[in-house]
Amino acid sequence: MPVQLTAAEALALRMTSLLLRPHPAARPKDVAGVVEWFGAMQAQDAASGLWSLGARLPGWSQADVQEALERREALRTWPMRGTVHLVPSRDARWMLEVTGVRALAGAERRRAVLGLSEAEADRAADVLGTALAGGGRLTRAECVAELTAAGVDAAGQRAYHLLWYAAQRGVTCIAPHVGAEQTFALLDEWVPDPRRPDRDEALGILALRYFRSHGPTTRQDFAGWTGLTATDAKRGIAVAGEALATVSVDGAEAVMDAALLDAPRAPVDDVLALPGFDEYLLGYKDRSLMVDLAHKQAIIPGGNGVFQPTIVRAGRVLGTWKRSVGKTRVKLSARPLAAPDAPARARVEAALEGYAGFLGLPPVVDWADA
Repeated sequence: MPVQLTAAEALALRMTSLLLRPHPAARPKDVAGVVEWFGAMQAQDAASGLWSLGARLPGWSQADVQEALERREALRTWPMRGTVHLVPSRDARWMLEVTGVRALAGAERRRAVLGLSEAEADRAADVLGTALAGGGRLTRAECVAELTAAGVDAAGQRAYHLLWYAAQRGVTCIAPHVGAEQTFALLDEWVPDPRRPDRDEALGILALRYFRSHGPTTRQDFAGWTGLTATDAKRGIAVAGEALATVSVDGAEAVMDAALLDAPRAPVDDVLALPGFDEYLLGYKDRSLMVDLAHKQAIIPGGNGVFQPTIVRAGRVLGTWKRSVGKTRVKLSARPLAAPDAPARARVEAALEGYAGFLGLPPVVDWADA
């Protein structure tokens, strides 16, 4: 009979899996370790991706994280669901082949909307491959200029699609920013020694990493996160074998890292300031453990897929926040879902000041009272 968990216990364990609380296993101590722990981390907004790492690496600064990315401890690409993630550098190619292929198969519809043919997209990838060869690194604007000079129409939304397509095919990857500019490099040159697991092993790796970093949660959440079919999701869990455990959360089946079965399950009254595109929310289809459905509009205004940064207490969302980074300070605006008392306000401000410390800037905190 599977271990029985309440929703509160499951949430406590989930916060531990997400590396937002101390973990009983050896905790990752660098960017490479954190990204490999998760397998992939949402990073469509570069600044949010940096803080997702910083929030899990106490004492690290944004400059420290950026230096690790320059050392190629992780890279950004589009491995799943057509969305940018940080992934372990040596795993990028096989992840594109196993999970990215489904997004690539659906690209024809988008090309039809943009008036692009597959031949034009393939030519654009070849142009970028040539332009970046020999260790080159180009900004987004420079990539578009190369395409235009080669006679490829990269106007408007075509540019994004062609850059996505080249990365999805495994020609390019997103290198770290230079200043405020996104850059691209050749994947084969950026990562000359990729891992090459077979398909079954790859599915098992995906399952182990997902449930290790997000569990307890469901097979449906795993399939939704990876974009895998239900069949492949089940196969991955089977390949992971005894490393994963099946539990029951208020009567519903869930899966988690077996090593976490003996971890503390008691609620913890911590306060965190998390980025908008963090795995804390985006790693799940069902987010009911963390947030009330009534607050969805505050977190995803207009339902447009742009998640606001969240203030989290005891694993539950209690508000959102915004940042405005200047040269000499960072303005942090707290937006609670319900009016907090004075001690709670102080704890929220302390959490926000942690982000300011990560940036190395003095904070200015203001409030919009609920």
